[in-house]
Amino acid sequence: MTNWKDRYKSKITTPEIAVRKIRSGQRVFIGSGAAEPQLLVQALARRGPELADTQIAHILTLGMAPYADPKLKDGFRHNALFIGPNVREAVAEGRADYTPIFLSEIPRLFHRGKLPIDVALIQVSPPDKHGYCSYGVSVDVIKSAAESARHVVAEINPHMPRALGDCFIHVDHIHAIVLSDEPILEAPKGQIDDVALRIGQHIADLIDDGSTLQLGIGTIPDAVLSCLGDKKDLGIHTEMFSDGVIDLVEKGVINGSRKNIHPGKIVSSFIMGSRRLYDFIDNNPMCEFHPTEYTNDPFRIAQHDRMVAINSALQVDLTGQVCADSLGTYFYSGIGGQVDFIRGASRSHEGKPIIALPATAKNGELSRIVPTLTPGAGVVTSRGDVHYVVTEFGVADLHGKTIRQRALSLIHIAHPKFREELTKIARERNLIYRDQVAVFRVGDPELRSYESDCTAKNGRTVHFRPINPTDEDMMRELFYTLSPETVYHRFFSRLKAMPHEKLKEFVTVDYENDMALVGVTREDEHEMIVAVGRYALDQSTNAAEVAFVVKDDWQSQGLGSHMFRQLLEIARERGIVKFTADVLADNAAMLHVFHKCAPSPIESTLEDGIYHLTFSIEPGAEKS
Repeated sequence: MTNWKDRYKSKITTPEIAVRKIRSGQRVFIGSGAAEPQLLVQALARRGPELADTQIAHILTLGMAPYADPKLKDGFRHNALFIGPNVREAVAEGRADYTPIFLSEIPRLFHRGKLPIDVALIQVSPPDKHGYCSYGVSVDVIKSAAESARHVVAEINPHMPRALGDCFIHVDHIHAIVLSDEPILEAPKGQIDDVALRIGQHIADLIDDGSTLQLGIGTIPDAVLSCLGDKKDLGIHTEMFSDGVIDLVEKGVINGSRKNIHPGKIVSSFIMGSRRLYDFIDNNPMCEFHPTEYTNDPFRIAQHDRMVAINSALQVDLTGQVCADSLGTYFYSGIGGQVDFIRGASRSHEGKPIIALPATAKNGELSRIVPTLTPGAGVVTSRGDVHYVVTEFGVADLHGKTIRQRALSLIHIAHPKFREELTKIARERNLIYRDQVAVFRVGDPELRSYESDCTAKNGRTVHFRPINPTDEDMMRELFYTLSPETVYHRFFSRLKAMPHEKLKEFVTVDYENDMALVGVTREDEHEMIVAVGRYALDQSTNAAEVAFVVKDDWQSQGLGSHMFRQLLEIARERGIVKFTADVLADNAAMLHVFHKCAPSPIESTLEDGIYHLTFSIEPGAEKS
């Protein structure tokens, strides 16, 4: 018997001879992404005029797609399992087909013969001493296609990195070999703009130390990675990643030490990026590549604690339906792995499924937050699956929320110039209260600078931020947990109810003449407001009246003092010169906060059991 090296040499041929095996009416699979076998694709295209009805199947590829040329429409018909830019027009013009399917389920189509493969054209690394070639930059669905195909033709390229994991094919399973020295296709890194960076910052705030991440390529994933420098012990389990991961590995931020599965490993099914990325994975034991039926299995994804899935969208409607594969009736991309990871992360312990998108499209002309999806648009992630939606204007947590809560949240992460129209339509459809108004400054970067964290005396962290209209339900909950004494101290009356009409006034502020901060914390997945501080400006005197309320079991924890100091700095920044406050004489705790924190001597008068306090907050008026 000959050894594998002799058999290997006997299979080497030219691209033209290698593709002669392909016959009319057959189905040909082409390798994915950056692993597209360029020499074989070109040779196949040259055979186009002599072929008929040959189907070409693949997911996204980075290279050219000459078989999609109108001149070759009789020879080839492409079936896109995920639509890339190189075949988009062919699909739109009816010269190619689109099969919507979860990325995790494509291998089953091949293995079980629902989409049988006659010939697989792939690109792999040179064989190791045992005769095994690595699929390199793309394992994804290539491995299952090669295992299922009746005939496998491989470009063997020394530029292909030797990726490790479940990503090898022996030369004995390759029927024809073409030697290539072409550079592996690269995906240029986009420039992170301000919009992507703001989205990245919002997403980074959702990511806890020890989380495992799924992310793709593009400006938003790159922006997220750029904002994670202060995190610890992050892991990667993803269908793909790009260059941005390398810097965080080198800094020790990504080390996978807390992963439940494959601890210490970066697990992926393919990569697209620069040569630096390809060199990074080459023979690197930290990186394991597996086919998509493994990486994208929602049940396996769910086994990772704190799994964070970050996916993109084209549109999100006011009920939370996510369109990610089409622009109306125009098929744009595909389902891909979005639902696989959204569902997997949602079932993870402390997992967070995230849909991220810029608030606008077409240079700001169109809102991506829409009353209804464009007619013909497909729903990729359903309103039952959606959790977090993030734009540059903030985060909408939709899971378990009513349609009213969803609509209000999504309106306030839409671009401000579209909020009035969205609110008007939502009112007409009875999605929100008839008297609901949009607040245009919600999500303003300036307001983000007013956010802060306070460690209470009980050791728990409370996050303070400006109030917004979506806080109405939490404010209602806060009111009904307050003791009668606390209600009386805050409102000077024995209020028994807090209807929407009153709550709307509390949560709707202009952030200029009025400001309100809420202190928010969590118990498991329940978010609640435990403290509120606000001021209202009297423009005739340039003095602002200030007031606070703290949930009973959070009183005497330092929250009132923290809010006071925050409001003081904001008011000074706006040129306000005085604070005033009315405090019941028996409210010793609040009087103590004012006397302790006021920056200047307090003028105090007592009338009908109420202290009226006035003090300057101008710089230079500090107590001696």
